[in-house]
Amino acid sequence: MSFISYLITGISLGSVYAIIALGYTMVYGIAKMLNFAHGDVIMVGGYVVFVAVSNMGVNPYVALLISMATCTILGVTIERVAYKPLRGTSPLAVLITAIGVSYLLQNLALLIFGADTKAFTSVVNVPNLELFDGQLTISGVTIVTVIACIIIMAVLTLFVKKTKAGRAMQAVSEDRGAAQLMGINVNGTIALTFAIGSALAAVAGVLLCSAYPSLTPYTGSMPGIKAFVAAVFGGIGSIPGAMIGGILLGIIENLSKAYISSQLSDAIVFGVLIIVLLVRPTGILGKNIQEKV
Repeated sequence: MSFISYLITGISLGSVYAIIALGYTMVYGIAKMLNFAHGDVIMVGGYVVFVAVSNMGVNPYVALLISMATCTILGVTIERVAYKPLRGTSPLAVLITAIGVSYLLQNLALLIFGADTKAFTSVVNVPNLELFDGQLTISGVTIVTVIACIIIMAVLTLFVKKTKAGRAMQAVSEDRGAAQLMGINVNGTIALTFAIGSALAAVAGVLLCSAYPSLTPYTGSMPGIKAFVAAVFGGIGSIPGAMIGGILLGIIENLSKAYISSQLSDAIVFGVLIIVLLVRPTGILGKNIQEKV
């Protein structure tokens, strides 16, 4: 049963990566920008819930909604202030700006909350599931995380394909200039994409901190990087690809920790990414785009 237990834990961790990766893949798919400050938005979402629940006694589900609203506003603000002026400029300038925003958020958290690790109270109040006469236990957090990941991916897919705003996102992704000529508000569409991605970051942050109940200003850094790897792994720009990449990454990481080495698990994860990209540079579900000259 130990292998199955490790596998389920890996799927749970991978589901968190997938939710974060959905934010990366939407922003890149629409705005063609990589928001490397995305991981720190996760951290902000965790602190909002921590303060609301532990210090103010707010209901955990209300605290989650407050966290989503806060991260949504933060994401839109970051896009307007930091990224909008850089559209069409060098990718290096965008990268440097993203790193600057990331360090800014981390240092603000250090100033406000200090470097001490905070004990995070889980907002998930679902009983554990006992299988095979108690030989296999699936935690309530794992159940909620996996179900949340599936629902979010399904809703996002329907949103992009069936709604007017979603079709506007597809148009902006295909040809920003043509979309603007058709009357689509490009700035508003990109801001909406950042808003959705940041709201998902808040959900991912709460689920991550519920599964691993600790919180520091650096909580979102490594999960953010691994979620970016998951997005590339699955095919950045693809919503189903982000989910597949995230879950596979979580499984690989957890099985590596269990059967090879906990110290080498991160190296194994990045090594697998390199191998996949050598074989299929666009990722699992990525598409080759041929540019006409």
